[in-house]
Amino acid sequence: MTAQRRDTLRAILDAALHAVAPDKAIHRHVAVTGSIMNISGVEYDLDAFERIFVVGAGKGAAPMAATLEAMLGDRITEGAVCVKYGHTVPTRTVSIYEGAHPVPDANGEQAARAILRIAEKATEKDLVLCVITGGASALTPALVEGISLEDGKAATALLLECGATIHEINAIRKHLSIFGSGNLARAASPARLAALIISDVVGDNLDVIASGPTSPDSSTFSQCMEIVERYGIRDRMPANILARLEAGARGEIPETPKQGDHVFSTVQNVLVATNLQALEAAAAAALQAGYTPRILTSTMTGEARDKARELVDTAMNLCLDGKEVSGPVCLLAGGETTVTITGKGLGGRNQEMALAASLYLQDCEHITMLCAGTDGSDGPTDAAGGFACSKTVEKALCCALDPQVYLDDNNAYNFLDKTDNLLKTGPTLTNVMDLALVLVDCPR
Repeated sequence: MTAQRRDTLRAILDAALHAVAPDKAIHRHVAVTGSIMNISGVEYDLDAFERIFVVGAGKGAAPMAATLEAMLGDRITEGAVCVKYGHTVPTRTVSIYEGAHPVPDANGEQAARAILRIAEKATEKDLVLCVITGGASALTPALVEGISLEDGKAATALLLECGATIHEINAIRKHLSIFGSGNLARAASPARLAALIISDVVGDNLDVIASGPTSPDSSTFSQCMEIVERYGIRDRMPANILARLEAGARGEIPETPKQGDHVFSTVQNVLVATNLQALEAAAAAALQAGYTPRILTSTMTGEARDKARELVDTAMNLCLDGKEVSGPVCLLAGGETTVTITGKGLGGRNQEMALAASLYLQDCEHITMLCAGTDGSDGPTDAAGGFACSKTVEKALCCALDPQVYLDDNNAYNFLDKTDNLLKTGPTLTNVMDLALVLVDCPR
């Protein structure tokens, strides 16, 4: 990959991340003029409230809380948010807690209960501002009585390993949580509650993002059991979690709060940043760089290696049909793929996509790709994703590395590291799923 193409891909990615930065997301939807706070057209008279609380969780929750502090100053009475380790920013009034992601830990559990305690203080005379971004489900593992944190961690790890989608993982999390599935809204009721939400899920469904702490839950216990059966994990699911899901499916345990529940009558949920917004910003940057942008989808799902093949095929077909393009093209796709883990290596879905793409690009010198997680963290690694081009496999073979062996072992991180194709951004403090950027410089 030429340095110019790598720089172009990185510049397009940076433009996308800039567009969905938490502070910018809030300023697009929130304005304060005197004592009036306008949130997406709904006005709140701040002088009418006795207290204002700020709560929330997610990888980008800290800068969102800091932005609200800058806008509201001393009007904020108290607050608490939980972020992933290393994702903090300075705040004055809002306490910042840190927890583990994607597999939760005790610090996250303590943070979730601290957030709930603040929400429970609120009365009908108070305003609760809630900031939610991706990662909040794992960062707030306050579980129902009888389910331990260790059980919750085991279930999360099992679901990640078997290749379950984030929708499926969150459906089960919601039925184990006293924080998600509308329970944060229940804790804050009857106070007014405005939730500012950055979406990290395909479809931007409010009840799926962060397991929907301020939204009615559309999933059911029966669907949870269908997920367990679909992936054949009944025998490996912790016994007390399985027992709870089965009891719920039989109607022996009350369902999570649904549409029409009175606790949502004073709630406003606002999407402030999405994957599509990131793709649109990337398209603008690609155009400025001399590429005709094409947004393929913002709802990409499926196995990472299969999606890599589809993107490469699409890029190759552009050049096979001379009428299709008149110059360089940048293909853009967003969403969240999965990886069914069968090996023992290290990596993430974006790194696996980049490695798989490298195998398909061996004879395509005119195509280069970047696959990245917008949060800067891909799987349990310090990388955000990786690059792929026709030279990747050639370089690997010169170093006596067999890319297929690394792919079979789900060891994309070490392969990309050894071929100098890892992308490391550090924490971006936002999270709108993943982006795949493909530069197609069709030969003429």
